[in-house]
Amino acid sequence: MKNWEEIASTSELLAAQEIKNSWNEGDLEEAERGLNQLIETMSRSERRALQSQLIRLMLHIFKWKIQPEKQSRSWLLTIKNARFEIRSLREYTPSLNETFIQSIWESSVNEARAEAEIETGVSVLNTDLTWDEVFEKPYTL
Repeated sequence: MKNWEEIASTSELLAAQEIKNSWNEGDLEEAERGLNQLIETMSRSERRALQSQLIRLMLHIFKWKIQPEKQSRSWLLTIKNARFEIRSLREYTPSLNETFIQSIWESSVNEARAEAEIETGVSVLNTDLTWDEVFEKPYTL
């Protein structure tokens, strides 16, 4: 029996090739195990990508709120880009819905808050973010 978790985490392409080999050899159970693991690995990758973009987005919104004198086009672009990346991930992976985002919201806010404090030297302990601020509110200079 192949170590599908290791194969899929090493390379999704390699995993697909190994699944095809198992299929061609008639070992359908092995191919199914490989396919299930590949799906799980790809799903984790998409979830990590969404959380990474969410933290990036939140970080810049924290900075926007606590350092209004430093607001810039660069920050606007980062906010716009992170929102676009999250929308794209959600479009192509429907399981990355609002319920999923709510499930990672607190840990993402906490990470973004910590990064904002390190980057700015300003405490954001009493600063929170709403869904509207993160996903809907227009930011302009």
